[in-house]
Amino acid sequence: MAADIPENPTDEGDLKRSLGPWHLISLGIGCIIGAGIFVLTGHAAAGYAGPGVVISFAIAGLGCLFAGLCYSEYASMIPVAGSAYTYTYATMGRLLAWIIGWNLVLEYLAAASTVAVGWSGYFNNFLASIGLPVPAAFASAPVALTGFHTIAATGTWFNLPAVAIIGLITWVLIVGVKTSANFNNAMVVIKLTIVLVVIFACFSYIVPANHTPFIPPNTGEVGHFGWTGVFRATGVIFFSYIGFDAVSVAAQEAKNPQRDIPLGMLGSLLICTVLYMLMSYVLTGIAPYQTLNVPHPVSAAVEALPGTRWLAPFVNVGAIVGLASVVLVLLLAQSRVFYAMSRDGLIPPAFSRVHPKFATPWKGNIVTGLFAALLAGLLPLDILGELVSIGTLAAFTIVCVGVMVLRVRMPHVKRPFRTPFVWVTAPLGIFMCLFMMAFLPMDTWLRLAVWTAIGLVVYFLYSAKHAHPPRYLIGTLSMGPVGPAE
Repeated sequence: MAADIPENPTDEGDLKRSLGPWHLISLGIGCIIGAGIFVLTGHAAAGYAGPGVVISFAIAGLGCLFAGLCYSEYASMIPVAGSAYTYTYATMGRLLAWIIGWNLVLEYLAAASTVAVGWSGYFNNFLASIGLPVPAAFASAPVALTGFHTIAATGTWFNLPAVAIIGLITWVLIVGVKTSANFNNAMVVIKLTIVLVVIFACFSYIVPANHTPFIPPNTGEVGHFGWTGVFRATGVIFFSYIGFDAVSVAAQEAKNPQRDIPLGMLGSLLICTVLYMLMSYVLTGIAPYQTLNVPHPVSAAVEALPGTRWLAPFVNVGAIVGLASVVLVLLLAQSRVFYAMSRDGLIPPAFSRVHPKFATPWKGNIVTGLFAALLAGLLPLDILGELVSIGTLAAFTIVCVGVMVLRVRMPHVKRPFRTPFVWVTAPLGIFMCLFMMAFLPMDTWLRLAVWTAIGLVVYFLYSAKHAHPPRYLIGTLSMGPVGPAE
C-alpha cells in the first residue's frame, strides 16, 4: 500500500533539489552539443549521407521530439532519478526495467568513454600545436580495430588524456551536482559561442558545388549514400542526442521537476537540433564531404580555407571544452541510473550511498569513473561507439509504449504534463525509433544481444533475489513513495 503523500512526494531527503529550468536546459545542451558537432557530423557525411546528413539530423530530432513528449509526461508523473529505468519499474515490471537499466548502463559508460577518447584527440592536437605533444606511448589506445573482427596492437600503453579527463570530471561530480551544473553552464556558454561564430563566419564561404548532389547516389550497398545512407546516418548520429535523456535522469535534483524537466528536455532538444542542422549544412558546404572523415572535421574544414583558417584554434578550444561537458553529463547520468537501481535493490546498496557533506552518490561516481576510465584508456573510439545509439533507441521505444499503457490502465492519474495527441505522438515515436534501429549494422544488434544476455544472468543470480517493490507506484488518484517489503 502506498504511503501517505507528503507535500513533495519525491523529496526523500538525500539528493539535493538544486537545479532550475535553465540548469536543466544547459545540462541537455551540454551533453547534446559535443561529439555530434565536433566528431560525428564529418563521419556520417563522409561515410553514409554526404550533405544529406542535414536531413539525418532533422529525422533524428523529429524522432527525439516524439519520444521527448512521452518522456515529459512520465517525468512529470514520476520526477525521480533513473529516467526510463524508473518509469519502466513503476509501470511495467521489474524484469523489463532491469533490461532497460542494464542497457542504459552500457549506453552511458560507452558514451562517456567514447567522448573522452574524442576529447583526447582534440587535446593531443592542441598540445602538439603549442609544442607540448603527449608522448606517443600515452596518446592513444593499445589496440585498434583494423577490420570487421580484427584487432591489432598499436604499440602504445594507454590513452592518458582520456583517463585524465574522466578522473577530473568524476571529482567535480563528487563535489556536488550544483557545482557540476555551474561548471557545465560555463562550458556550454563557451562552446555555444564558438559554434555560433563558426556558423555565421563560414556561411558566406559555402561553395554550392559541395552541396551537389545533396544526397549522393547509392553505391549499390544498403546504407552507403542514397536515401538508405541518410537513414543509416540517422541511427549513427543519434548518439549525439542522448543528452536529452540525461535531463530526465536528474529529475530528483530539479527544484520543480513537474515543470522543469519537460522544459529542460524539449528546450535543449529544439536548440540543439537547429544548431546541428546549421553546422552540418555549413560544414559540408565549405569542404567536400569526402574529406570530413577525420577525428577533427570542424577544425579540418576551417583550416582548408584561407578566409576561415583563423578559426581553427578557437574550434580546437571549443571542442576541448565542449566534449568535456559531454563527459560530465554522461557520467552524471550514469551514476544516477546506478543510484536508482541500487535503491530498488537490483544492484548493491553502495551505489545509493550519499556523501554526508556533498549529498552526491559518491561511491557510484567512483565506480562509474573507474570503469569509464578503463574503457577510455584501453579501447579506441570505433570499438567504443558501437552500441550507444541502439541502447538509447530501445529505451525511447519502451517509454513511448509505457505512456500509452498508462493512459489505458490509469487514465485518472494526475499528469502535470500531458503528451499532446498521445495516440498519434507515441506510435510515431515508436515507429521513428524502430526505423532508426533497423538501419543500424547487424553486428551492433549482435553485441546488444550479448550484453542483454549477460544482464539477464546478473539479474537472475543477484537482482531478482534482492529487489524491493517499486519505490513509486502510480495509483488511480496519486503517487507516493513505497518502502521496502517488511
